[in-house]
Amino acid sequence: MINGTTAAGFEPVQRLFEKQMHTLAEENAQLCIYHSGQKVVDLWYSRAYDSIFKPDSLVNVFSSGKSLEAIAIASLVGRGLLSYETRVNDVWPEYRGGGKEHTRVADVMRHEAGLANFDTAIDVDDLLPENIKTNRLGSIIEKQEQHFRSPEKGRREYHAMTRGWIVNEVFRRVDPAGRTIGEYLAEEISGPLNADVVVGLNEEQLQRVSKITPLGIGRHILASFRPKALGRRVLHNVMQLMARLLKILLPARKGSSMRTPPVREMRGISFFNDNRMRRGETPSANTHASARGLARIAAMMAAGGSLDSVNCLSTAAWQELHNDPQPATMGGVLPTRFTQGGVDQFLPSKSSSSAFTKALNDGREGFYGWMGLGGSVFQWHPEAEIGFAFVPTSLHLLDFFNERGKLFQAVALECAKRQHAR
Repeated sequence: MINGTTAAGFEPVQRLFEKQMHTLAEENAQLCIYHSGQKVVDLWYSRAYDSIFKPDSLVNVFSSGKSLEAIAIASLVGRGLLSYETRVNDVWPEYRGGGKEHTRVADVMRHEAGLANFDTAIDVDDLLPENIKTNRLGSIIEKQEQHFRSPEKGRREYHAMTRGWIVNEVFRRVDPAGRTIGEYLAEEISGPLNADVVVGLNEEQLQRVSKITPLGIGRHILASFRPKALGRRVLHNVMQLMARLLKILLPARKGSSMRTPPVREMRGISFFNDNRMRRGETPSANTHASARGLARIAAMMAAGGSLDSVNCLSTAAWQELHNDPQPATMGGVLPTRFTQGGVDQFLPSKSSSSAFTKALNDGREGFYGWMGLGGSVFQWHPEAEIGFAFVPTSLHLLDFFNERGKLFQAVALECAKRQHAR
């Protein structure tokens, strides 16, 4: 059940896709890649029993949506309405107290706002656009106090869901039309580019969603015991997996404790399949998209802000978004280089680099963007002119660096280099 097309010169990507879909524990997946503004890979896979899954099915891509909120803020910067050096309370006066009054927009975008978790659970209805505009979510954020896991070792801690909530409040206060990020994306990015990417689904879009299915952690660990030669269905063997788990979990114990669930009704990842959650706006963790849609936006970013005569970001906005990447270890574990605009920069690692640095960067050198819980990847490579999107429905929660998607990035990059060399 593998369908789609591949342009000449990118056949190695298709061969790898076919191999991985038949080898790994996958339910459904989409892979779309643009090169020099043209779609060169458009593939999708579905198990025989899922005839509903299509290349335009919408899937929750979790933190891949963080790059969309970065684009939204960059649009304000490009229009001179905001600066990354602006203090948040300059545009949102109630955002103060508990240390928040000194927080810049760039701090929020780099996950350095000290609000990785809230002490109050959000009601799912608070996330509906009409309720966001009445400040139901904003009023909760205003009461929060900063907390840093270890300021002397760095302030960067992953704002998995909260960054999008904070950024949405900033955006709607600065945008002249008072729109939410979801409304802005629909009107100025997804709509003009004809890209299936949505934050906050309507009734028609809900009919096109394919649910996400977490690969149980116990099942993932058990599968890792099988040798690759005997058909291991996860990427890493048990020794690799255990080493990573220990290195991540031990520092995490010292991080900001999640005293309450982010959303009151949430009792696990499967809650993201609830239509009440799907309708709301959590840009950092609840964007629904197809790989085709994300790849079009990634192609626009790879080209400097425009695609097919549609100008989404000015040159100045695009440059500001990518400026000033600052290296820092996030949460005491993850080596990142977030720009002031809130996207990560992936660089070649050194022989002396840590295993985590190599796992995160090797194979996606030169890309910008981010990735989503369990597998999705939404990134662009300006120098190689690649727009890349991988969207699976099976969430491999222990594939911490989305390396099964990175495999396709590495092959696509090699193919693009050969095309440029001709």
